[in-house]
Amino acid sequence: MIKIAIAEDKHVIAETLKEKIELNVDFGVKLMASNGKELLEQIKDALFVDVIFMDINMPIMDGMAATEFIAKNHPQIKIIMCTVFDDEENIFRAIQAGASGYILKDESPARIHRYIYETLDGGAPMNPLIARKALKMIRATPAASQKKVDYGLSERELQLLEQLSKGITYEQIADNLFISYGTVRTHFQNIYKKMQVHNKLEAVNKAKDENLI
Repeated sequence: MIKIAIAEDKHVIAETLKEKIELNVDFGVKLMASNGKELLEQIKDALFVDVIFMDINMPIMDGMAATEFIAKNHPQIKIIMCTVFDDEENIFRAIQAGASGYILKDESPARIHRYIYETLDGGAPMNPLIARKALKMIRATPAASQKKVDYGLSERELQLLEQLSKGITYEQIADNLFISYGTVRTHFQNIYKKMQVHNKLEAVNKAKDENLI
């Protein structure tokens, strides 16, 4: 039998979810907790729980904090966020905390059963509405917002790389920036060393790949 835990502070909702889950004989709800702290106390050995249905908004310790702790200390346990919150911020926070899936509380028993199987198979189940919002959130995140590698380049060095990426020669860069050709060469020697590259092409490609320019 697949062993399930439920963390939900509203008793009626928890009992309804338990009934839905146990309509499938493969599943058994082995523990129920009304907050994250209580849940952590009950799964200290973590040997008898396969999947947790986790509410977000709970007293004492909320679902996000509990999820982060379990994902770090008991990574074999899969967590499905089960909530009424379908906004992008909570979806993003849940994924960051380590949740395997994110569904809404009004799911049908058949979907809940499918989500459990999918989670145990290594999937990331989401309610269709949540999946669309997650996809929209990913698409709306510009590449430039991704974390940049810090090579310790100065503003001037980044400016020189930007010029170089446009196919401009050292001589033209010197004229554009009102500095000497020798100064440009020295700057690029430092840039290549910091970025651990050997020529202009490598420097420009690396800078573009890592969103430096």
